[in-house]
Amino acid sequence: MMELFNNTALACSKLITERYSTSFTLGIKTLDEKFHLPVYAIYGFVRYADEIVDTFHDFDKKTLLDRFRHDTYQAIEEKISLNPVLHSFQLVVNQYQIERALIDAFLHSMEMDLQKQEYNDAIYEQYIYGSAEVVGLMCLRVFCEGNTAQYDYLCDGARRLGAAFQKVNFLRDLKSDFEDRGRVYFPGVDFSDFTKDAKSLIEADIQADFDAALVSIKQLPRSAQMGVYLAYVYYLTLFNKIKNTSAARIQEVRIRVPDSAKMALLAQTYVKFRLNVI
Repeated sequence: MMELFNNTALACSKLITERYSTSFTLGIKTLDEKFHLPVYAIYGFVRYADEIVDTFHDFDKKTLLDRFRHDTYQAIEEKISLNPVLHSFQLVVNQYQIERALIDAFLHSMEMDLQKQEYNDAIYEQYIYGSAEVVGLMCLRVFCEGNTAQYDYLCDGARRLGAAFQKVNFLRDLKSDFEDRGRVYFPGVDFSDFTKDAKSLIEADIQADFDAALVSIKQLPRSAQMGVYLAYVYYLTLFNKIKNTSAARIQEVRIRVPDSAKMALLAQTYVKFRLNVI
């Protein structure tokens, strides 16, 4: 019966991923099947933590986040939780030996979102690491299946890919982050005077992350490569749309890639993968 409980908890994390992100769901489905549920579990965990700080405005967010942190570590230590998101996450943490330091860094970045602050370079890098890079590292732990040497070799690329995704999100959500949450993550950027030059500097930094990440993607285990490459291609497509949008327009609308385009990218990625030309 424990297997039924585990599978039900993992199915909850899968449902969360499907409801919140079509792009990540597509990416996960193109991974080897053995990775599906573990990555759904990681996504469900980070998604719910993010919801606490971004969505639950009528509640005491700090209390909720503190409780979430406590319950997370209790679940990992006791290897069980009645919270299906935390139970599925602890299954993955314990199976793949995901370090507590990665989880600490992630939850610290979530806590940073509870405070309205100006981001200097050091705080920005700390936030990017905790909110995005460590998520890439958690997934890499799964993909490497205990191969520490492989993990160490690929970890920089995993970090750079997570950073690229997060920075693209920041550009895409510039308007809502500022107007709804009072945040501008990019150091030295004034939302009321977001210039073409400021946008170009940010884009150059993001492009460097994408370029570094692609080198590592090509060296991933084949069982993980297609799914990660699809996520890379989707975000690169979104990034290119943002690059072709003026700084003024970015402040007015949220740029997105239509679902029809995502399906086309899936087909193109599948062909490339089958031809071994990623």
